[in-house]
Amino acid sequence: MHMMRVPAVWTNNLVAFMFGMGMYSVMAFLPEFLQTPTSAGYGFGASIVQSGLFLLPLTVTMFICGLVSGKIAATIGSKSAVIIGSITSTCAYLILAFANSQAWEIYAASTLLGIGLGLAFSAMSNLIVQAVPPAQTGVASGMNANIRTIGGAIGAAVMSSIVASQVLGDGFPAKSGYTNGFIFLAVMTVIAVIAAVFIPTAPSPDSDPELSHHL
Repeated sequence: MHMMRVPAVWTNNLVAFMFGMGMYSVMAFLPEFLQTPTSAGYGFGASIVQSGLFLLPLTVTMFICGLVSGKIAATIGSKSAVIIGSITSTCAYLILAFANSQAWEIYAASTLLGIGLGLAFSAMSNLIVQAVPPAQTGVASGMNANIRTIGGAIGAAVMSSIVASQVLGDGFPAKSGYTNGFIFLAVMTVIAVIAAVFIPTAPSPDSDPELSHHL
């Protein structure tokens, strides 16, 4: 619990929580949106394979950004990478909320989301490692990953409630449910942007006697 009080730790964990809410929710509900038949007034009537291909840019760009994250962090700093990743993810959710009738719009949102997640997750790991003594990096990193998963569980539950709040006569959720759900994810990521701004660029914990004592 002492570790949770470290500003660089709790701000990163808050960002991770918000990102978890968005990432797990979009991976669960975007395929459902894409597989909805066009007779419902929205959706693409996509097959399971086709809906997976819509998410392929997310996977590819997230992987690439993870590979180059070290160079990016060295150039602009890990904190800036988290902020940029959060803003990019927000743009992706807004596209899904308001521009989702064309395939290229879904591909664009998927690409932006992969870039945002790839940048932010890799940079957060760097910031967590820098914020605690070497002996505590495993605990801090594991805590960050767990909080992201908790965020995903809560986010998916809230997203489910929003999407299912209004059901059409044919049994499919109304499009407004998906719109409001993606807006909710965008708002959560805006909170992540704000939290990322407050991530301190503090000196190494090795030089902070009080922190080293607590940890």
